[in-house]
Amino acid sequence: MNDQIFTDPRLLDDIKKFARTKTVNRDDVLINPGDKILFVPIVQKGVLRIVRQDLDGKEIFLYHLYPGQTCAMAINCCQSNRESMVKAIAEDDSEVLQIPVNIVEDWFKYPEWKAYINSTYGSRFAELIEVIDLIAFHNMDKQVLHYLQERSRAVNSKFIQITHQQIADELHTHREAISRLLRTMEQKNIVKLGRNTIELLPA
Repeated sequence: MNDQIFTDPRLLDDIKKFARTKTVNRDDVLINPGDKILFVPIVQKGVLRIVRQDLDGKEIFLYHLYPGQTCAMAINCCQSNRESMVKAIAEDDSEVLQIPVNIVEDWFKYPEWKAYINSTYGSRFAELIEVIDLIAFHNMDKQVLHYLQERSRAVNSKFIQITHQQIADELHTHREAISRLLRTMEQKNIVKLGRNTIELLPA
């Protein structure tokens, strides 16, 4: 994967020398809120779901990381020596390249690495703005549909294995409200509900 992102032989040598590959199973948590950030993850295979969690355990979904992508939150925390403010969960069986935090800054001497990190900040910022817009300017049904579409894209399937409670937890709302919305969406032929599964129907 690295040779598809980077071409600088010196950077590739450093990646081989310092980085470690970690395999995470579906639903495993790679990073927890409050963890000291020891590495910056670059997804090689699979998908990671990034969720913001407050001190009371309330969560809100932020974005997914796909192969070749890294987490701007983790980079920011390691640069500012702060503990993690997010949870990173494996959406599917995944493989992650772990870059030690003590060399992240040093690698800015490589133009490709600097461009990669700057591009990451830009992409994640745009995704966060989309989340904020959904929360601030749209009804909950728009938020739920966006969430389901993102989860569907992440697992590359119209069938999503998830409970109403899990959706409520990651959208920071009540299960009863989610269940009512999903039933309404089913009546409108947007989704089809099953036992702990939701099928996204063609628009």
